[in-house]
Amino acid sequence: MLKAYIVDDELLARDELKYLLIRSKQVDVLGESDCIEDATADIFELKPDLVFLDIELAEESGLELAKQLENVNPAPAIVFATAYDEFAYQAFELNAVDYILKPFDEERIVKTLEKIKKIQKIGDQDLPIYSPVKNNHHGKFAVLVDERIILLTNADIVYLESSEGKCTIETMNQKYKVSEALVGLEKKLPDSKFLRVHRSFIVNIDHIVEIEPWFNSTYNLIMKNGSNVPVSRTYVKGIKQILGF
Repeated sequence: MLKAYIVDDELLARDELKYLLIRSKQVDVLGESDCIEDATADIFELKPDLVFLDIELAEESGLELAKQLENVNPAPAIVFATAYDEFAYQAFELNAVDYILKPFDEERIVKTLEKIKKIQKIGDQDLPIYSPVKNNHHGKFAVLVDERIILLTNADIVYLESSEGKCTIETMNQKYKVSEALVGLEKKLPDSKFLRVHRSFIVNIDHIVEIEPWFNSTYNLIMKNGSNVPVSRTYVKGIKQILGF
């Protein structure tokens, strides 16, 4: 049974969501709140598995609460439940596992719960449901692609690219589009092999075959599969130290 907490400043919206969650028979709703201050205190104490979080909270922003919840141990999964679709990019940059719109649809809620349960199965059952282990040494990690869990081998990954809040993982043979943000995927990858070279790119250094000087002291990386990956000025120093040029 998943343990959930609801944050929304509209009583009717909280009641509707709570009804649908209880009706699913998959969720125990531990509590609810209409403001960030009360929600933060409750969540730190109750330690729910997931938080359903509205974005527009009177004069507050649910995005700010999501940032605070990154410091909770174990960190809960975040599902943004809002009337506005324009915040989806920011939501996934904060590692939200889903983004649902009001008015709530029962079938959509069930899909969200199933998605979270799949994520829960990815790692050790003793770990929190959305706490990817940094620097994994087993050589594989799991990603959710179109409601399927795909196991990728670290060595096969050429690079990862972020665009519009979603991430593309390119291997030697295929591309995978996932909803998880680049910063979340970065936590699953070993530091020894993967290097951030741009705000939107992480590369596998074993797949770099050429470093091409570009304009304004930047570089392009030529990868084994023929792809070009830009290196922004912010990350030039780091890649020079790692690759020794």
